[in-house]
Amino acid sequence: MKIIHISAECYPIAKVGGLADVVGALPKYQNALGHPSSVIMPFYDNKYTQEHTFEKVYEAEFNLGPNYYVFSVLKTKDSDLDIEAYFIDIPELLYKNYVYSVDDTKRFIAFQIAALDWIKVHKQQPDIIHCHDHHTGLIPFMLQECFDYQVLNTIPIITTIHNAQYQGWFGYDKLHLIPDFNEEKIGLLDWNGCINPLAAAIKCAWRVTTVSPSYMEELKQNANGLESLLSHESGKCQGILNGIDTQVWNPETDDFIIENFTKDTISTGRKANKNWLCKEYNLDPNKPLFGFIGRLVSEKGVEIFHDVFKNVLETEAVSILLLGSGEKETENALKSLKPVYNGKYNAYIGYDERLSHIIYAGTDFLLMPSKVEPCGLNQMYALRYGAIPIVRRIGGLKDTVIDIDQDGFGICHDDVSVYEVEYAIKRAVALYNDSKRFKKLQKQIMTIDHSWDVSAKAYINLYQSIN
Repeated sequence: MKIIHISAECYPIAKVGGLADVVGALPKYQNALGHPSSVIMPFYDNKYTQEHTFEKVYEAEFNLGPNYYVFSVLKTKDSDLDIEAYFIDIPELLYKNYVYSVDDTKRFIAFQIAALDWIKVHKQQPDIIHCHDHHTGLIPFMLQECFDYQVLNTIPIITTIHNAQYQGWFGYDKLHLIPDFNEEKIGLLDWNGCINPLAAAIKCAWRVTTVSPSYMEELKQNANGLESLLSHESGKCQGILNGIDTQVWNPETDDFIIENFTKDTISTGRKANKNWLCKEYNLDPNKPLFGFIGRLVSEKGVEIFHDVFKNVLETEAVSILLLGSGEKETENALKSLKPVYNGKYNAYIGYDERLSHIIYAGTDFLLMPSKVEPCGLNQMYALRYGAIPIVRRIGGLKDTVIDIDQDGFGICHDDVSVYEVEYAIKRAVALYNDSKRFKKLQKQIMTIDHSWDVSAKAYINLYQSIN
């Protein structure tokens, strides 16, 4: 079975969020199962494209409304990827030093048209087209309804929703950018008076998946306006939990961390990483270290951090290290704590891939008080490296972390509130001080299997059920 994934992101080529990690790993594991899988994505102007050389495998032109564009399909000559990746190069629209911006409607419609134009003439047609998020949400509609792509409409098409909060809405003034179709079918594009690519994908895809079973159920109650649609289409919807790439995220071989370790050498290995963090960021290695890695945006629950950290640092013997960037107001609030709690708290505003790995390897606890968490990968990375997650019971966090008071291995809370997160941290401090139990848990969580092996098989089973 030949599978093509179409996505705006793919790790390590271009990453903004967890979408990139999924698209970078799932095809690799599907290949290992004997199903050739490749990725089509935009050709951006970034570190990856600057450091590699590419060959042109196809060139053509297409019209986007009244304008014509030339596009190329590129492939790396010196590929260091574990998957086959193809790049849609439209210099005027896609070759930018960013992934997302204010002109995304035009950019991603162009990307989707060019991708389908190439697939249409490709010698080997895929058996499955797998689209990811709203940036590729018009593809199911175009395959089904646009005259140019009728030849492809027997290919099963899957849409995966990684985050339903973002839907790609745009007005009818841009309808002319979509290739010609029978206008009697315009209702497939519409949701609440505008064109909604994610809604169109849900209506037109053969199957719709989300990245955890709990998130699929939650979307029927909270999907930023798509609740009734997802309930109506529930018969073709399925939640499949994401996995993690255990070759990349492996404390035994990870080149980023200070000292490698296994569950048998966890004490010395994690101590070396924790000591490095504490020395680098002026923290006390003898105190429990709490970390956060992620976007500083409301859906991650981070607006309560200023008050939570202030209260905890005043009353508990702890260290806190934060890595992230996002909303300026939140960034400034978290930076303002640094001089007040020098020696107890530090924050790196920005993103640093190496530092993220070292935090997983050295922090004792990882905070994830998310309001929305479709799957979450950070808690799985933390478990893999022996850091105990502190999570809200939501989405994929609910599916992957069980509380220590329920014979589990994490610390869970129900609400995003200062009181509940502060109380969870106090529970974590008590666990840390119970040294025997704490060390036993650290070894235990390193053995939990959250690899892509199981999830990749689940997707193959889904494809086979409709092919």
